[in-house]
Amino acid sequence: MTTLSSRSLWLLPLAAALVVAGCASTEGVAPANAQLRDAASLGLSESRAAAEVAPVEPRWWQALGDPQLDQLVEQALQGSPNLRVAQARVARALAAADSVDAASGPQLNGQFDATHQRFTAKGMVPAPLAGSIQDTATLQLNGSWEIDFFGRHRAALDAALGTAQAAQAEAAAARTLLATNVVRGYVQLARLQEQRELAQRALAQRQGMLDLVNQRVSAGLDGVLEQRQSEGAVPEARQQIEAINEQIELTRHALAALIGQPTQDPAPQAPRLAGLRPLPEPQALPTDLLGRRADIAAARWRVQAARGDAANARAQFYPNLNLVAYVGLSSIGLDELLSSGAKQWGIGPAVRLPIFDGGRLRANLSGKNADLDAAIESYNAAVVEAVHEVADQLASARSVALQRTQQQQALQSAESAYSIAEQRYRAGLSNHLQLLSAETAVLAQRRLDVDLRTRALQAQVNLAQALGGGWREPTDAADTHASLPTRTAAERP
Repeated sequence: MTTLSSRSLWLLPLAAALVVAGCASTEGVAPANAQLRDAASLGLSESRAAAEVAPVEPRWWQALGDPQLDQLVEQALQGSPNLRVAQARVARALAAADSVDAASGPQLNGQFDATHQRFTAKGMVPAPLAGSIQDTATLQLNGSWEIDFFGRHRAALDAALGTAQAAQAEAAAARTLLATNVVRGYVQLARLQEQRELAQRALAQRQGMLDLVNQRVSAGLDGVLEQRQSEGAVPEARQQIEAINEQIELTRHALAALIGQPTQDPAPQAPRLAGLRPLPEPQALPTDLLGRRADIAAARWRVQAARGDAANARAQFYPNLNLVAYVGLSSIGLDELLSSGAKQWGIGPAVRLPIFDGGRLRANLSGKNADLDAAIESYNAAVVEAVHEVADQLASARSVALQRTQQQQALQSAESAYSIAEQRYRAGLSNHLQLLSAETAVLAQRRLDVDLRTRALQAQVNLAQALGGGWREPTDAADTHASLPTRTAAERP
């Protein structure tokens, strides 16, 4: 009879739970219905050109061939406060995942309570305790283990791991963005340096022209109009130089902030556009583009986290079974606490299940399903934008290359025209206005040449970032992602 009663103690709560499990129902709660976009739906076909696109090297900026730039990028990656913030978020997310994982195992804690109290003389406490003042004490171990029959802990762990993996991928994306911004700033600094050199050449040219005009005015060959035109061109050239100097200082300050040294000159050696080698340019969109970008991986892991949250919300509708046990000592009177008669112990199941909660669980599940839809659509928006970015940079790189070819011809023609105009002016066969017009055309073409060379480099840098910046998804993360599009058992209707 004792054995039967003991078994009943274990079976009756579980049987009762199964009988009334249908009281809290998920019926009518709209499931998440958004779908992840795949490579084929984005036009990333398995063509030979697309399949042969080489991945970007992890330290892709070294291909530019500038040691000073390499040092700046390394300084930025090691000293950026923003990267340290991202790393702290990763550590926090990993700690949260460890906490969730620990909660799924057996729990054991110790307890010691001691109380000096007066027992009521008008209650249920019998004599001789009634009305007396006594010391009571309890010393015991308490244990519990929640058996995960319905996948609640598994879903919570999936959500926590997804969040941790997303934080890691976002930290990698922050590194890629930081390196790219340093390279962009460095290329911009090289452009401004060359634009200043052109402006200084223009100033020298206009000063020389002013001297020549003054001589011609003294000889009666030119008038006051030509003299005033030449005089006005000199301060205009100086103003352009000062404007470029301002941009150079601001660019240096921005670079110094990126490397975490705001009081340091980031580039003591003036960078040169000609000293930066072009980066390799792919001819097609890579078929595995979505696996090369850390921001896309982060969006995928956010989807997994949202799926885990939705599965956990669904599991809240099912019974929660705990095994609870305790063993220890309890006595009235501290001197009796360690006596053999003070022993106590207990073990048994504890079942908790929702029956009526006013719709709280249904509202929570609906919200988590909506969060899952939002995470999936955020992922879809991210992959569409990624394909858009790569396509734009490929188109810009090709267009700039064609523009440079045409611009070089225009520059040669402008320089030839200026040489002829200068010879005619010195010989008195043309006026000063014609010479200034030819000079202006040459300077404009030289500035355009610098800008196009800069745009070509910037397009290559932007393309390297758009292709993932050399990021590689860890093997274990890739394995987890392989099962990401499938729904968990608790998620299925």
